Amino acid sequence: MDHPRQRHPSTLWIVRHGESAGNVARDAAHAAGAARIDIAERDVDVPLSPLGERQAHALGLWFAGLPEGERPNLVLASPYRRAVGTAGAIRSASGLARHTPPLLIDERLREKEFGILDRLTRTGIEQMHPEQAELRRDLGKFYHRPPGGESWCDVILRLRSAFDTIGLHHGGKRIMIVAHQVVVLCLRYLLEDMTEEEILRIDAEADVANCGVTEYTFSPDIRPGGGLSLVRYNFVAPLESRGTPVTSEQDVNDATS
Repeated sequence: MDHPRQRHPSTLWIVRHGESAGNVARDAAHAAGAARIDIAERDVDVPLSPLGERQAHALGLWFAGLPEGERPNLVLASPYRRAVGTAGAIRSASGLARHTPPLLIDERLREKEFGILDRLTRTGIEQMHPEQAELRRDLGKFYHRPPGGESWCDVILRLRSAFDTIGLHHGGKRIMIVAHQVVVLCLRYLLEDMTEEEILRIDAEADVANCGVTEYTFSPDIRPGGGLSLVRYNFVAPLESRGTPVTSEQDVNDATS
């Protein structure tokens, strides 16, 4: 009797990008009580900070220490510069760049779109778009969609599509995804069949650390056809073991994330 082909990764690592210049600018804006976050680039073009580069390198060295048969054999990333830079540094430091296919960029893994609230702090939103601040309080972050932007549900919808593609073309592989805080949380919601209340409770407990690792392994017993079982969440020991500072700054547009 034929068995259906496995459509899940055998191991999945979801990594938030390293600290970015945008994270630093956001903190400065909040400290100054400013309405806007002062960054010159488009959000997609914001690079890693020097510390973010160190974090990605430290994580790559941790992957290099895994047995060769347990390392990722496929890496996907958001097209944002900070995610691509993190993935590249991990691949270089771990040796994956020599032994795995080229990095795959998937726009469905991109940061949440913030629309008219882009680059505004909480203070800026209250001042410039008080109706959106009130609407977000009424609807909650899971369902609130700012004009021109996305809700968490919108992000989850495109992540469902991304995982359909992974299942179609990359089932059974050891896959690393490098993306953003909201993407990490929305993937947890999706992969663990969570409710809105469950994922927002996890979000409220702590921010996802820069270069923090969320790891899953395939289990045949979770549901018919198998599924992914959480091994660890927000794992930062690879950074700590190298003496690399751990940061968990929210992204540039944290006021609506």
